[in-house]
Amino acid sequence: MQVREILRVKGSTLFTASPQQLLSDAVAAMADHDVGSLVVMGGGKMVGMLTFREVIKAINAHKDGNSVNVESVMVRDPVTVAPDMEVDDLRRLMIEKHSRYLPVMDGTMLMGVISFLDVAKAVLEEQSFENRMLKNYIRNWPDGDKAPE
Repeated sequence: MQVREILRVKGSTLFTASPQQLLSDAVAAMADHDVGSLVVMGGGKMVGMLTFREVIKAINAHKDGNSVNVESVMVRDPVTVAPDMEVDDLRRLMIEKHSRYLPVMDGTMLMGVISFLDVAKAVLEEQSFENRMLKNYIRNWPDGDKAPE
């Protein structure tokens, strides 16, 4: 399974923030949309990512979300993945980089964001499908043939 297949099922809705946006407004948007990340867009392109990790760090540093802008806490140049990346490689990368959210880029075009939850759902769905197929195959085993031991 490839990243593009996860995006196809998930959809490519993007939730964004601008670099100059107040952190408090970005946090409100994350809460309203029930998402853990926002793509930070500037000049028509992705300039960073804001995840709940950066929000927590900003709060821990006792920064007031009403006086801090997104640009000062966002991740610049986030790790990105290509749509043809295999899911096993994606999971490995997410673990290595401690990233729960990765933007999917096709060249310079932002296609969406994949979360660790999206990956878990896709893998679970794929395994459930394979299990159903195997059970159906076993149930319909030809009478004259002996099942392998």
